[in-house]
Amino acid sequence: MERYQDSQLYRIRHSAAHVMAQAVLEKFPEAKIAIGPPIEDGFYYDFDLPRPLTEDDLREIEARMKEIIREGHEFVRKVVSAEEARRIFADQPYKLELIEGLEKGGTDEHGEKIEGPVEISTYTHDTFEDLCRGPHVPNTREINPDALSITFKPPAGAYWRGDEKREMLTRIYGTAWETPEQLQEYLELLEEAKRRDHRVIGPALGLFTFDPLVGKGLPLWKPNGAVLRDLLERFLREVQIERGYQPVITPHIARVALYERSGHYPYYKDSQYAPFEVEGDLYMLKPMNCPHHIHIYKDDLHSYRDLPIRLAEFGTVYRYEKSGELHGLTRVRGFTQDDAHIFCTPEQLEDEFLGVVDLVEFILNGLGLSDYRARIGVRDPESDKYVGSDEVWEQATQAIIRAADKRGLEYTVEEGEAAFYGPKLDFIIRDALKREWQVSTVQVDYNLPERFELEYIGADNDRHRPIMIHRALYGSMERFVAVLVEHYAGAFPAWLAPIQVVLIPIADRHIEYAEQIAAQLREKGLRVQVDASSNRMGAKIRQATQQKVPWMLIMGDRDVAAGAVSVRLRGGEDLGAMPVANFLELALRIVESKALELS
Repeated sequence: MERYQDSQLYRIRHSAAHVMAQAVLEKFPEAKIAIGPPIEDGFYYDFDLPRPLTEDDLREIEARMKEIIREGHEFVRKVVSAEEARRIFADQPYKLELIEGLEKGGTDEHGEKIEGPVEISTYTHDTFEDLCRGPHVPNTREINPDALSITFKPPAGAYWRGDEKREMLTRIYGTAWETPEQLQEYLELLEEAKRRDHRVIGPALGLFTFDPLVGKGLPLWKPNGAVLRDLLERFLREVQIERGYQPVITPHIARVALYERSGHYPYYKDSQYAPFEVEGDLYMLKPMNCPHHIHIYKDDLHSYRDLPIRLAEFGTVYRYEKSGELHGLTRVRGFTQDDAHIFCTPEQLEDEFLGVVDLVEFILNGLGLSDYRARIGVRDPESDKYVGSDEVWEQATQAIIRAADKRGLEYTVEEGEAAFYGPKLDFIIRDALKREWQVSTVQVDYNLPERFELEYIGADNDRHRPIMIHRALYGSMERFVAVLVEHYAGAFPAWLAPIQVVLIPIADRHIEYAEQIAAQLREKGLRVQVDASSNRMGAKIRQATQQKVPWMLIMGDRDVAAGAVSVRLRGGEDLGAMPVANFLELALRIVESKALELS
């Protein structure tokens, strides 16, 4: 499978970013340029501009980009010394800062760590020269001007190097494809994505809200959202109990010393909240659950006969995310993980790992997220962020690969995607728009059991070190709900719908009958509302449809006389009148089987 970074599309987009920078500098000669990398579905370039951009500016810049492309300029690479680079970019302060980093080592233009001096190169096309490693297409004519757009998305603010204490720049986004048809398909997907945006649908359905007085990145779950979360949690809890997991609960704060010992505090210090003093000792908000579960395991002496031990918790953790990185429910500062940790013997490792993989697939398929791929994350050999010996890492990596092969999973092996304490298997789903989301993860860890000196008594009566499996199926409940909202556009399968049935009496004289039917449905476990408002029937139907309620039961004089209800689905299908008992049978069959469709 070709990496995106090695693809022609990557080169096209990288080259288009340079063309955009040229067009912007022609319009704003006094502008300062920062960086312009390709991203997943396009590219961007950050600028320090003399004024905000207008839609007319963007249209003018895009038109000029297409002219430059059609002129057919070659991209020419040149290796330069740091001194020469400083001369070329003498009036570009952001480039000068990057040159210093490249010369002395530290971080590159994307904030990635680099060791020692590196080769400095520039790329020139037409009148524009940029500090860049490449790669690019040989000539601007390889960029299809009819498959490019920068007007599809408004510019945004972006802090220089992602640091909110630094300058705020203007980020102009672009997208480029190989054919106009691909561009049009992408733009249509963007429009559909806007329609499905969980930040719009979620509040409209009464799932969650954010309040500035509470704080950025801290969602408030409203009743419908709390019901949805509870249904997801109960679904997983029941399956976990069937598979031998035991529930635990841990506190929201702990001593800093706990995370120093685990290694989380020094390795992820910048993404954690500052410690605070309590009675002369330092505490902090819990950034992860694993050290807590380790101490639950450690509180008792275990025999090999006790293992595996599977501890599970819906544990809320807190991470410091910068304001500019917050995004609805997908990037928040307080979130709940469906976290579990399995402590097992080396002989049990493969079976336990396969058991988790089986559970992941059961959950994802059950929720209609059956389009997914697997990724095995291993160490980046150039990085020093990992703990543990090479031997331990090789053992853990090979255990995951053997299990994935035995399960018949199709997977890629990607460097740099491991946790700092061990390799992992991630499940990446594709939603209804074919966008990818990393949700479930399974990690093999030999290191934390060593750090915390975990033990069990083996059959030989000696003390042995268990192996630890970290596992999350939903990942974060917040992010998972966001994915579900956008995948289903808010029209959840009936068993997950916060409100399953709305009863719509046509006139006030039918309200008493509606309440009687509602009581019957609630007795059978359905979540029901009666719309007793003074609105006309059409408005009531429209309201229930907008709320994505699976079933609407309409009742007038004939329905009351016949002991029936007229059934309408949220998609507009009219099932006609039927006895209440028949509707109950239909609804319960769909709900109890966790069917994904209403028919």
